Amino acid sequence: MNLQEAFLQIALLGANWVLWILVLLSFASVAVVIERLLFFKSVSSVDTELMKPVAERLANDDIEGAAKVVKNAPSPGARMLASMLGVAKRGVGSMKAVLEGNRAAEKLRLERNLGFLGTVGSNAPFIGLFGTVLEILRVFNQLGEAGVTTGDEAKEIMSGISEALVATAIGLLVAIPAVIAYNAFQRQVKRSLARADGLTGMALAQLAEREPGAFTDEEDED
Repeated sequence: MNLQEAFLQIALLGANWVLWILVLLSFASVAVVIERLLFFKSVSSVDTELMKPVAERLANDDIEGAAKVVKNAPSPGARMLASMLGVAKRGVGSMKAVLEGNRAAEKLRLERNLGFLGTVGSNAPFIGLFGTVLEILRVFNQLGEAGVTTGDEAKEIMSGISEALVATAIGLLVAIPAVIAYNAFQRQVKRSLARADGLTGMALAQLAEREPGAFTDEEDED
């Protein structure tokens, strides 16, 4: 059996298995969308709400108080600021280094699973088209075996061709919501990082005005 015949045997299986792949991708995409919606809902306004209490404590040189405010907060800005405050006694350079490293990590956290949505959105139409090609190959193979037909047999062949297009339609049906969700979440990532940068930038500006010695505990100063 040559390669062409082997592929033909696979094609004769039809597009049903391709449709199942698209259905599974659809369910996985919905799961990712729900997970990301819940995640962004939990962090969307946290950094904005933390601006005032953090600014008040830093204005009073209360580094530990500011650290307590952002401790355990789920938002990217709070997590970045908590890491910065952990090295505040080492000076502005250390805080900036920690900020840069944590910002990259938080960006990856915000974009988790979005690559899957982008991949589904880009490739689902091609998977559907592949299923359509397989189904058309199967139908034309039947046509070749049966010869030129009329009546009910011809109707079955035409129905098979129309069914072949279902795979393409389902591929588009899976891809379009995935692309829409991917783009929406990417905008949400940018907004979340902008809020995080606002919080950390404000804190860094206040901390940069103080000498490293100002970060020592009152007990040490005594």
